[in-house]
Amino acid sequence: MRVKYAVSVIFILALVIIEKENNIISKVSDKLSPKLTPLTPLLRPTASVSSTQGHNGSVLSIISQTEILPYRVNNFAQSVQESPSPVSAAGGRKHILLLATTRTGSSFVGEFFNQQGSNMFYLFEPLWHVERMLTVESGGTNATVAGPAYRDVLRQLFLCDFSLLESFIEPPPQEHVTSFLFRRESSQSLCEDPICTPFVKKEFERYHCRSRRCGPLNLTLASHSCMQKQHLAIKSVRVRQLETLRPLAEDPRLDMKFIQLVRDPRAVLASRMVAFSSKYKNWKRWVTDRDVPVDDNEVRKLKGNCDNIRLSAEIGLKQPAWLRGRYMLVRYEDIARFPMSKAADMYNFTGLPFSSKLEEWILKSTQASKEMTGVYSTQKNSSEQVEKWRFSIPFKLVQLVEKVCGPAMTLFGYRFAENKEMLTDKSVSLIEEKTFL
Repeated sequence: MRVKYAVSVIFILALVIIEKENNIISKVSDKLSPKLTPLTPLLRPTASVSSTQGHNGSVLSIISQTEILPYRVNNFAQSVQESPSPVSAAGGRKHILLLATTRTGSSFVGEFFNQQGSNMFYLFEPLWHVERMLTVESGGTNATVAGPAYRDVLRQLFLCDFSLLESFIEPPPQEHVTSFLFRRESSQSLCEDPICTPFVKKEFERYHCRSRRCGPLNLTLASHSCMQKQHLAIKSVRVRQLETLRPLAEDPRLDMKFIQLVRDPRAVLASRMVAFSSKYKNWKRWVTDRDVPVDDNEVRKLKGNCDNIRLSAEIGLKQPAWLRGRYMLVRYEDIARFPMSKAADMYNFTGLPFSSKLEEWILKSTQASKEMTGVYSTQKNSSEQVEKWRFSIPFKLVQLVEKVCGPAMTLFGYRFAENKEMLTDKSVSLIEEKTFL
């Protein structure tokens, strides 16, 4: 009798909890009335998205600060589980993720895959939208919150499903059509037929295709085109920890290949001070100050970035079971000095054929004139770029970077500059010859 009574109590409590949750959902739903379309995601993440294991695989679960849309959660779970897998991993489809940070040459290296040919679907920084929304709504990007969101958006994109990404695009796409996808023009796949719809005169698109005039981006067409491609590559400078992407490597629908691109942190700082001048005013001021505040928030950010890069690389280089044969570390300096051979190494790692079209692009882009080498250009005289930073950054800042990023520099084979003379001495290389797995 006691057992039956206990079961009855538990059952009643469960009903009460469910009723309370339904009331909460109803109250939120009353304030929200978005238009339901076949590909509209059922939950709109505004903070933390986590992955939990359901009966049939990974299901998106909003765990905090969630804006719940008025749709059934179980229907959403089913849509995630049944996401199309265009060409299965067993069928030879490769899913390549280029991981980097800003000013490491990732746009240039990303072109190695963008220029591959008609069998590659390439996306340039789709996580920009996720970072932007999380930053706007929370006042800053929290790694604990952003990491799972990045992972789940990437998973859906690798399955050619744009519905979750849509929920982060502002203003929201109408009928899966948007004029606001970040850097659309940097993806050949999004500017070719049939995605390139007729041009609309009065429709403003900031990141419009440059090679041809196209209408706003139809994400349904993009999804269908993605399914027809044999391989898919994504470039991102927003993922902080490789470990957060483990579920992608273990997803049987994906054949993941992770390429982590690193660059000398001293060169990265020198480049950022030019490209993001307004954000690096403190660094410029410190050049004339007597003391550099090592405990300053900007310095802590630099250290945090270096530590994240190093920790991810250490995991990758150890080749745990989930990363075995799936991880490659490459230095920007090696690509700049030996672009053709390093591109071939990356293609050998991914198991893709090295196309003549890509070879022609590399030859053209690594011998660019000064007129073609802007701050954001993917055409540069790449061998010159390797040493350029040594003559543009004060030794005082070099010492600071070496102090907070020393472990990362040692791991990646970057030599310390012992004095000002060594820093600017062209006969002394600050790059150790090093081979990574």
